Amino acid sequence: MLNEILKYFGYLIALVFVQVSVFNNINFGGYINPYIYIFFIMLLPLQVPGWLLLLSGFGIGMVIDLFSDSQGIHTSATLIMAFARPGLITLLHGRSELPEAIPMISNRGIQWMATYILSLVLIHHAVLFFLEIFGFVEFFQTLARILLSTLISSMVIILGYSLIDRPVRQHH
Repeated sequence: MLNEILKYFGYLIALVFVQVSVFNNINFGGYINPYIYIFFIMLLPLQVPGWLLLLSGFGIGMVIDLFSDSQGIHTSATLIMAFARPGLITLLHGRSELPEAIPMISNRGIQWMATYILSLVLIHHAVLFFLEIFGFVEFFQTLARILLSTLISSMVIILGYSLIDRPVRQHH
């Protein structure tokens, strides 16, 4: 149990550090802003209690807001994404009981994981960018930012999954 908590705390620290030090400084033409810190919410076990999921979303969003001076938009977007996650998992998995597993490519399959990642990133980015612009004045520019940033963020998150989802090799 303690090992699991330490592992997730390590993921949290690493993702916040990489987001703040690297990805917050990436902005391609004003249209691509990768946000990979939300990978933390995606990594949580499928059956994590709702209160812990929401608390985690709130906490990591607030930390990013503090480092980004963004007045709560990351907190709001991450909290909404965390709220939507159980419904999305039920939609993707069906009504049967969920296994107590961490969503990984090796145990869910690439199609399930791609849908899971793209959906959650799209929810997060749509809320984030519309809150940032706070209106629909620049609707098509904002839509382009959402779609392009979703694509890049999802690709980086899939790469992250592939780095941590390697089978353990046995040494003889």
